[in-house]
Amino acid sequence: MDIDARGPRFGAAVTTVVLAVVLITQNPWLLAWQTLAFALGAAGGVGRSPYGWAFRVAVRPRLGPPTAFEAPQPPRFAQAVGLAFAGVGLLGFALGADWLGLAATGAALAAAFLNAAFGYCLGCEMYLLVRRVTVRA
Repeated sequence: MDIDARGPRFGAAVTTVVLAVVLITQNPWLLAWQTLAFALGAAGGVGRSPYGWAFRVAVRPRLGPPTAFEAPQPPRFAQAVGLAFAGVGLLGFALGADWLGLAATGAALAAAFLNAAFGYCLGCEMYLLVRRVTVRA
């Protein structure tokens, strides 16, 4: 079943804010929260993430009916990619390699911002590319 395309974009906007605050404060606990949010989205789909829940409960009822839908697999894959980057960032901060924590968090922030601001999901595009390559093989 396809999902409302506005949900992942809302989640990306919240993620953008969270990751920007992580970069400013270098707070590993906030990055741990975002890592958990990515893990829940990767494991159960974007609707099961905290931001997906917030969209479904607080935002979507205030909007008109959805006009665009998308398959759930690409955004779920994007959550897994975000989880990998946030995990590397968390590991960097935990090991005292702040440069690694900042770089990985910055990469995740850039991807989240592209989705939030322009609707361009890098993780989704990666999923579609991998799918095209594996289908041809």
